[in-house]
Formats: sequence, structure tokens, C-alpha cells
Amino acid sequence: MKHALKPSQYLILIAVMLTASVGDTLLSRGMAQVGTVDLQHLHLLWNALFNPFVISGIVLLIGFFASYMTALSWADLTFVMPATAFGYVVVALLSRFWLHEHLSAYRWAGIGLIVCAVGFVAGGPSRTEHEDEHHELDLMDSGAGR
Repeated sequence: MKHALKPSQYLILIAVMLTASVGDTLLSRGMAQVGTVDLQHLHLLWNALFNPFVISGIVLLIGFFASYMTALSWADLTFVMPATAFGYVVVALLSRFWLHEHLSAYRWAGIGLIVCAVGFVAGGPSRTEHEDEHHELDLMDSGAGR
């Protein structure tokens, strides 16, 4: 399948993938430093807001939402979603090698299934490929073909 994207659109998709995965990882690291937050220790949420990893994670996740909304303004969800699915792979790698978390074979298999499933969904047609779609809809609405 051929997608005619501008370089700036590729950058937006890369930003979607990286800001989500790195932001989640930073947030996880920061909250691990803060400790368990429950109803008896709600003050720890206030402490979390001053943790540099939590602050960095929040900033990156705001960047994720901005880039995600930008991508959805010119492409279908089924076209943008693979960027976030490949973000799962980045999260898994960062979790394993930076946070030193153990990922079982079942988790790796689950990540692989998610990536494959999103690949199947993304294989269909999308409005990203059809720049003249609005022109055809205008002709249908005008009744010119009758």
C-alpha cells in the first residue's frame, strides 16, 4: 500500500510514537520513586508533581496528545494507530533495558499480537490516500450525477 505523506507528517507520526512511549516510561520511573499512593497517603501525589521524571513524563504526554490530534486531523484512526502500536514495542524495550523490569514471554507475545493486529487493521483503505475524496463528495451532494 502506498501512502503519499509529506516529511512533516512522518515527523508527526514519529512524535506520536516516541512521546507516548518515553512519556509513559518516565512517568512510571517517577512514580516508582514516589512510592505507593493510596487514600491514606494522598499527599504523595503532591510530592509526585515535583519529581523531575513525573514532570518530564507529563510534558511528553501533553506533546503526545498534541501530535496525536494533529495526526488525526489529516488521517484516519486506522492509519495513525500503528504509530501507537509500535510505541508498545518501544515501551517494552525501555521497560526492559532502562527500568530493568522483567517481561515474560507472554508479555512479548501479547505485544507481538497487538502489533500484528494493528497491522491488519491498517492494511485497509484510508482517507489519507485519497486527496480528491472531498471533491467526489461535493459532486454527490450537488446532484450533478443525476
